[in-house]
Amino acid sequence: MSITPHDERFMAAAIRLSRWHLGRTATNPSVGCLIVKDGVIVGRAVTALSGRPHAETQALAEAGAIARGATAYVTLEPCSHHGKTPPCAEALIAYGVARVVISVTDPDPRVSGRGIAMLREAGIEVDAGVLEAEGRHSLAAYLTRQTKNRPYVTLKLAVSADGMIGREGAGQVAITGPEARVQVQALRAETDAILVGIGTAIADDPLLTVRSPGLESQSPIRIVLDPSLALPLTSKLVATAREVPVIVVASEEASLLEAEGGNTPADAADMDSRRAAIEAAGVEVVHCNPYHPEVLLPALATRGISSLLVEGGAKTARLFLEAGLVDRIQLYQAPVVIGEGGIESPLDATDIPSGFAHTGTLMFGEDRLDEYERGL
Repeated sequence: MSITPHDERFMAAAIRLSRWHLGRTATNPSVGCLIVKDGVIVGRAVTALSGRPHAETQALAEAGAIARGATAYVTLEPCSHHGKTPPCAEALIAYGVARVVISVTDPDPRVSGRGIAMLREAGIEVDAGVLEAEGRHSLAAYLTRQTKNRPYVTLKLAVSADGMIGREGAGQVAITGPEARVQVQALRAETDAILVGIGTAIADDPLLTVRSPGLESQSPIRIVLDPSLALPLTSKLVATAREVPVIVVASEEASLLEAEGGNTPADAADMDSRRAAIEAAGVEVVHCNPYHPEVLLPALATRGISSLLVEGGAKTARLFLEAGLVDRIQLYQAPVVIGEGGIESPLDATDIPSGFAHTGTLMFGEDRLDEYERGL
């Protein structure tokens, strides 16, 4: 059966639905599923919080007996393996759907192509690749972790009219207006983890949580690149570590600090003392060279972190850019002028690295957001 405009319309709705739980389904992807009978949606669902139940089983349960002979629209190939739950492909077969329309084939070797084969062997018509580009975009974090063994990395920068991202010694400086800041809160809410360098953590003393009403529970894991465990015990991050997780990435050996651009090496006893104090406050300390993101990112992926937001500062942004490990750039440009003592941005709209495509421009009040992405 050829793909129709109705197929694309229902798949677009399934993709929109899949975004509801981005960053909240643990190691599982956030998948959208619609069950459609005679042009009417009779069941719909998105992967549940924490990753289970899957979207297909919930949507089928909502449709009930009406699912027999219906079409299922799923943003990711239905699973075919027995894990903590039975395969979704089996559920689709058991409910008697006549056709399954899929946006993206699952790269997970336990599934890839097998879900489709299982459905076809049961006599179900399957069409795959519908709105695939849009589907891959919504599943970017999951696909990156599966195919590259690391999280999908978004770099967010707010740059003043004179090319600065802050002012030396001034702590947090408001560059963008309230509309843009609300948008950043939404971005945090759909991201697994947020990362800053120790310089930003000390200078700004940020919370890095989601503060939009109703979304507070969706705050990401907070990560600080802190080679010498210099994060103050009085910081907001440490004070709230038992409410929202904080991971400090320290150097594997104190002797590496100078070579990697960190602070003066502390002796082992001092490092042990700092570690004990910060861990007692609820912060997790991970020893993994903080200045080698090609090592750090796979380590984060093993923890189930599929998406990472890099927020600051200039040194940390440059580190990820130079390593070629940024997948998306969100560049806010504001009319504010910082002036003397400003911290120069590592990036502006005239020097976006090669390999990035400009994917859109949005205005939030007086602030302009330009987004750039690499292909998955």
